[in-house]
Amino acid sequence: MSGTPEEPVHPDPPESRTADPALTERHAQLRDYHAAFRVAQLAMAVVDEDGLVVAANDSFGSLLGSEPTALHAQAASDLVDLASDGRTWHAYREVLRGRRSRFRCTRRLKHADGRSLWAEVTVAPVPDSRRVLLSIADISDRRELQARLRHLQMHDPVTRLPNRALFFERLSAALEASALDAAEGVTAGSPAPGETITSSYESYGYGRTGRIGLCYLDLDGFKAVNDTLGHRVGDRLLAAVAARLTECADNDGYTRSGGHLVARLGGDEFAILVEDSTGTEQLADLARSVLNALQQPFDLGGQRLSVSASIGVVERSGHGTTATALMQAADTTLYWAKADGKARWTLFDPERNAHRMTRQALSSTLRPAVERGEFTLEYQPLVELADGAVRGVEALVRWNHPQFGSLAPNRFIGIAEEDGSIVELGRWVLRTACRQARQWQKDRPRERPIFVSVNVAVRQVWDSDLVADVAGILAETGLAPHLLQLELTESAVMGSAGRPLQALQALSDMGVRIAIDDFGTGYSNLAYLSRLPVSVLKLDGSFVRGFQDEEHANPADELIVEALVQLAHRLGLTVTAECVETAGQASRLRRIGCDTGQGWLYSRAVAPDRIAELIGAEPLRV
Repeated sequence: MSGTPEEPVHPDPPESRTADPALTERHAQLRDYHAAFRVAQLAMAVVDEDGLVVAANDSFGSLLGSEPTALHAQAASDLVDLASDGRTWHAYREVLRGRRSRFRCTRRLKHADGRSLWAEVTVAPVPDSRRVLLSIADISDRRELQARLRHLQMHDPVTRLPNRALFFERLSAALEASALDAAEGVTAGSPAPGETITSSYESYGYGRTGRIGLCYLDLDGFKAVNDTLGHRVGDRLLAAVAARLTECADNDGYTRSGGHLVARLGGDEFAILVEDSTGTEQLADLARSVLNALQQPFDLGGQRLSVSASIGVVERSGHGTTATALMQAADTTLYWAKADGKARWTLFDPERNAHRMTRQALSSTLRPAVERGEFTLEYQPLVELADGAVRGVEALVRWNHPQFGSLAPNRFIGIAEEDGSIVELGRWVLRTACRQARQWQKDRPRERPIFVSVNVAVRQVWDSDLVADVAGILAETGLAPHLLQLELTESAVMGSAGRPLQALQALSDMGVRIAIDDFGTGYSNLAYLSRLPVSVLKLDGSFVRGFQDEEHANPADELIVEALVQLAHRLGLTVTAECVETAGQASRLRRIGCDTGQGWLYSRAVAPDRIAELIGAEPLRV
C-alpha cells in the first residue's frame, strides 16, 4: 500500500492468529488509519523533522496534479510555498522542531496543469512522533465568494466605482508606502544609492516620487436634477459622469499601483487619487481635463443634460501627512472652488488655509472674549480743520487675543457680524465709549466737551433694540445725547427702510448725531440722502489720498470732494475727511471748506489718557 504514512501493511502472518489479542487489535486500528489516510478527501501528507514528505495521500497528489509516490522525500515547504516570506517560514520551522503546537496559513498554489488555487495549509505535530501532519484544504470557492462579497462591499452599486471605504483603504496604503520609502531613504524621483531602476513602471518615466495628488469634485446643482427629473435620471447621470472621470484618469497615466483610483465618495462627490504624482502641474492638467469632459452634454436615453463641477486640488508629499489631513485640505479647497463661483478647479493654498483656520479660531472664541474682558478701546482724534482743535474722537475696538496678540477691527468685526456676536460686542463698545467720554468731561469741566463717535453694524439695528440700548446707556453714563455720534456705512444707510430708518430717526430725534462712514464708496444715492436723519458725512480716504502736493494732485479728486462738501453744507451736514496724512492734504481740504479731519497727521488711535492730554491743549495746527 504505497503512499501511506507508515510501512506498508501486509496480511497478518499465521502466527498472529494466536498472538496477543491487544496486539491484533492494534494492527487492525493501524490498517483502518492507513485506509482512512489514503481515501480522505482532505489533502494530507506526513512530514519528517527535516521537512521532507514521508507519505502523501491521493487527495494531496490530486491537489498538486502529481502521483503521491512522486512527492516522497520532497521538501514540503517547496510544494506548498511555505518559504516565500520570513514569518511563515519561521512559524513552520517552529512546528517541525516541536516548539509550536500548530500553524495555519493561506497560500496560493499552482496546479500541474497551470491552474491557480487558494489553499489553507495546517501544520500540526503527530502525537507520540517526531513527524508532523500537513493538511491542505482547497478554499478557492470560498476565496472567490469572499472576493465577490468584498467587491460588492467596496464598490458603489450605481457607478460601479470604488466607494469611500476602498478609497480610504487605497489612500492609507499609499501614505504608508510613502512613509516606508522615506524611512528607507528613497528620494523623490531618484533611485536609492546603488539602485538601478529597471522596473517596467519606472522605465516608462513614472518614478517613485512619494507624493500624493487628489482631485476632489462635486457636481454643481445636482440636487436640482434629482428634484426635477427624478432619482433614476440622477443615477444615470452619476454613472455617465463616472465613465468620463475614469476616461480622464486613464488618459493621465499610471502609477506603481496601476491607474489613478476614481471613487465615488457619496452623493455627487467623486475623487481621483494620483499616487506618486509629479507635481501640481499634473494635478492641474487632470482637473482641467475633467472640467472639459464634464462640460460636454450628456445624452441619457434622449434626455440631454449639461452639468458642471467644482474641484478642489491637493498635491503634497505623502510622508508626514495623514488621510484625515489630506481630506480636510481637499474639502476646504472644494469649498473655495464653490465660493469662487463654481465650475472651476482651485489649488490648495496653505496661506489661505492658515487664514481660514485663524478665522475659525477667532470665531469660536469671540463670544467668550467679551465676557473675559479681552477687548479694549483706543481713540483717534477728530480735528477741526479751521482751528486745529480736537472736537471729538472715534472709538476703535482692539482685541487683545491671548494667542494672536492685538487685533485690529478688520480682523474680527466681519466675523462678529456673521455669527451675531456683534450685538453683544457693539453694546460693550457703546457703553465703554460713552462712559469714557463722560469721564473726560468730569475730569475737565471747564473745557469744551468732546463728542465720541462709535461704529454701528447694520445687524445691531436688526437684531437688537438699538434705540433702547442707546437710551439706556446714555442714562446710565450721564452723557448728553449730542456728545454721541453713531457711524454706519454708506451701504447700510442708503436704501434704509422700515425698522432701520425708524431707528435712525428715533436716535436723531433723541439728539444723537448720525454719520455716514466711508461715503463715496457705496450707493452714493444723493437724492435719498436728503431724506435721512444724517448729521455728518465721512469722506472715504480714497478721495483724500489723491490730495498730494500741487505737483502730484489729482484735479478730479479735488473737484469731487469740493462738490460733495458744498452739497453736504447745503443739506445742513458737516463733512469729515478720513486718512489725512500730510499737511498738504489738510491745507487743500481746509481751502475747499471741509469741516473736520481725521488721520495720522494728527494722531493714530491712542489710549484714553493720551486723549485727556489733548483736550484743552494747544490746537493741532498743521
